[in-house]
Amino acid sequence: MDAPDTATPGLAAALERAETAVTQLTRWCDDFPSPGVRFADLTPVFADGPGYRAVVEGLAAAGAGADIVAGVDARGFLLGGGVAMQLGCGVLAVRKAGKLPPPVYAESYSLEYGAATLEIPCDAPDLTGRRVFVIDDVLATGGTLLAAADLLTRAGADVVGVAVVLELAELGGRARFDRYPLTSLVRV
Repeated sequence: MDAPDTATPGLAAALERAETAVTQLTRWCDDFPSPGVRFADLTPVFADGPGYRAVVEGLAAAGAGADIVAGVDARGFLLGGGVAMQLGCGVLAVRKAGKLPPPVYAESYSLEYGAATLEIPCDAPDLTGRRVFVIDDVLATGGTLLAAADLLTRAGADVVGVAVVLELAELGGRARFDRYPLTSLVRV
């Protein structure tokens, strides 16, 4: 799934506004954080009120029916809070290792320029059977987003979908998402 069903009233316009904002405002940084990596900085998109609103509305349409939104550290926090407000549900921060007191569920993974670990609390909130929608800013090779979805599944959640603002198609991350429906608002 590339984007949510555009037959929903007003959704097509929100997606068009999101695509325009992302296309016009994304700052591209070559060789960051390491040589050969092209970093997509969405900070200018989020700092633009209409652009941020369009992105949140587009992501919320993809997550309709979720009980809780999980935002991946750190830009996913900005998106997850907005989407949860739009959907009228709660939000959960999926944190980088070492930011939460134990006990935690943890999931380690590889990414294009190293390795990392994500964590969520073991004891609160109870995710058993909860319909969770996972959000991050950019899909590159898919390691971070897949680790977050797998972590939440292992904690008992029913991951109903994952979504990103921007997908870097040439890096092939989409191919890793055979278990979870994937939405990207913009593919480049």
